[in-house]
Amino acid sequence: MPLRFLTAGESHGQALIVIVEGMPSGLPIKEEEINHQLARRQMGYGRGGRMKIEQDRAEILSGVRAGKTLGSPIALKINNKDWDNWQKVMSSKAGSASGGDVAQDDSGQSKVVHHPRPGHADLPGGMKYDHHDLRNILERASARETAGRVAAGAIARKLLSEFEIEIVGHLVDLGGVQSTTDLAPKKIAEKAEASPLRTVDSKAEERMIAKIDEAKKNGDSLGGIFEIIVTGLPVGLGSHVQWDRKLDGELARAVMSIQAIKGVEIGMGFASAAHFGSEVHDEIFYQAKEKRFYRKTNNAGGLEGGMTNGENLVLRAVMKPLSTLYRPLQSVNIMTKEPYQATVERTDITAVPAASVIGENVVAFTLAQAFLEKFGSDSLKELRRNFEGFLKQCREF
Repeated sequence: MPLRFLTAGESHGQALIVIVEGMPSGLPIKEEEINHQLARRQMGYGRGGRMKIEQDRAEILSGVRAGKTLGSPIALKINNKDWDNWQKVMSSKAGSASGGDVAQDDSGQSKVVHHPRPGHADLPGGMKYDHHDLRNILERASARETAGRVAAGAIARKLLSEFEIEIVGHLVDLGGVQSTTDLAPKKIAEKAEASPLRTVDSKAEERMIAKIDEAKKNGDSLGGIFEIIVTGLPVGLGSHVQWDRKLDGELARAVMSIQAIKGVEIGMGFASAAHFGSEVHDEIFYQAKEKRFYRKTNNAGGLEGGMTNGENLVLRAVMKPLSTLYRPLQSVNIMTKEPYQATVERTDITAVPAASVIGENVVAFTLAQAFLEKFGSDSLKELRRNFEGFLKQCREF
């Protein structure tokens, strides 16, 4: 069974539900390990009021017994604490909040959305699904959904950690302010965890915070770029034989699916267009003592021909400024077709640090899929045996 996951739930609904299928049996996993990743997702300077309300906690409902996976589907539930304030508006019962203009909270304020936000799913989603209350679109399109993806990714990264594969994420650009570093991945992880922006350049961090404060004052938002580094990957995850089995394609798809992500690059990425091939491609060397091939550079970002090559995976993604602005842009009332300012929902000034954490866990799940495809098995014990057999094969190549 291929590893996969599904999420369900709305931003202000009762809960988010996650189903993970295809995880082998015998993997030790605790709710605290999942909740650690959920807490990391909620941190970051520039986050909005929702983060003060929610303290995400995942509850394991099935698929785990006595602290280990069973091999059956894993079900997780993440309650929305804000549900108490939205029960009337988001009720699933007929004749309640779904009745158009009667969708009101306890204060009597209408929660119907008729003014789509530029850059959001509101208008195309409303037209596609024939919803004239755009709340029916924005509730699911919201980045709140990524809490479910982080929960699924937390289980995947626990599987990878059993094989000494580690994932690091950090912010390298915010609103045009760039962070630079030549630190090793382990040190990057330490410094990123201690930073309110998940960046390792303290001087750049000061300028980034000032930029966030400026955007907040102006009712605006900021985007940026985060980088993910994965260490310990074996050669041969992914495949060159079909377009849909290339790992770089799968990673780009997964990361691009995160809300507000507009571009992904691997290794040198777009910068390689400005260089000669002799400056781009990583020369190959052999270390006889350890019986392994290696590169002195890593412009390929750890992927060649759609497969891992044994070097660190390096991936970067750009997140656009968030669509909801406290000084809203021009829009149109979809009912009257008259000009109107876009709807204002509770939002962040920037969420790039959070996107970095989401990216880590999305990448983890994609790599776990490729790992199980390569070494597929029904139990952790069998998986380890297959993995060790392949490493022996590589040493004898």
